[in-house]
Amino acid sequence: MTIDIKVIDFLDYDHHSKWRRLQKGQAVSDTHVTAPTQYIEVDGDRFAYRRWGKPSGVPLFFVQHFRGGMDNWDPLITDGLAEGREVILFNGRGLASSSGTPRNRIEDMADDIAAVIRALGLEQVDLLGFSIGGVQAEEVVLRHPELVRKLLLIGTGLRGGEESTNTKVPEVATNAIPTVDDFLFLFFGRSEVAREAGKAFWERRHQRVDQDPPSSPELMMAQAEAIAVYSPLRPGETPFVYLNAITQPTLVINGEDDVMIPSINSWHLAQNIPDAQLIIYPDAGHGAQFQYPERFLKHAVQFLDE
Repeated sequence: MTIDIKVIDFLDYDHHSKWRRLQKGQAVSDTHVTAPTQYIEVDGDRFAYRRWGKPSGVPLFFVQHFRGGMDNWDPLITDGLAEGREVILFNGRGLASSSGTPRNRIEDMADDIAAVIRALGLEQVDLLGFSIGGVQAEEVVLRHPELVRKLLLIGTGLRGGEESTNTKVPEVATNAIPTVDDFLFLFFGRSEVAREAGKAFWERRHQRVDQDPPSSPELMMAQAEAIAVYSPLRPGETPFVYLNAITQPTLVINGEDDVMIPSINSWHLAQNIPDAQLIIYPDAGHGAQFQYPERFLKHAVQFLDE
């Protein structure tokens, strides 16, 4: 494995000095909209990441939803969490600004995450996974348990779980250029209050000027294949028992009506991961954390700090 941890696209003195101060534990001024995109080389491909926040304790590593990259996170959430810890946003292999052929198996995606964590010189992280990112996070914990201290699963499925029966979901989720209406349908509740919260999120997530390129059609197809292959139970497998092997404290969060990954799957996660707790947000859907960012921050910080 070849590892290259030098900053590639940001070579000016200011960003280098910020990174040195970060390593020394000094305060830095980077935020979601200013943190430089950096790259680390693993097995011949460059993985894009952004890292900022208070350098104390265990960093929080983010793994994003279907087709989503670093700019699909909510700055209110990432900056809020960065007040108490380092946060690391990450693009998987072949996703947006990362190079390489996109992975088409969840297990390979999980191994890539573990390799990047190790390449960054981290002994352990707290791992936050959203949607397909949560499924990848589950596999990281199962395959590389020593790397993860605590686990946050948001809008997440599981092997053998209930699949969405909403026929509109595949059509909207695969739109070449997702619109605000697509996000409102897929991620948010149906009330006018929920829609307004969704529009506010849409504005926040477009604050950064130098955004990632969109993910490619090849990435979308690879992730769809990965989900299709991973989702069925293995021959002779008892539903959800495999989750008993996850020993890390786990926080599971979802909205009451998730049209993408039915909310009942979050109940199954909480019932089968031994040290898990479940929070369901009202009038919310798949992206409940984006609809209730302040509430989510309180729950996440309490969980991570206790």
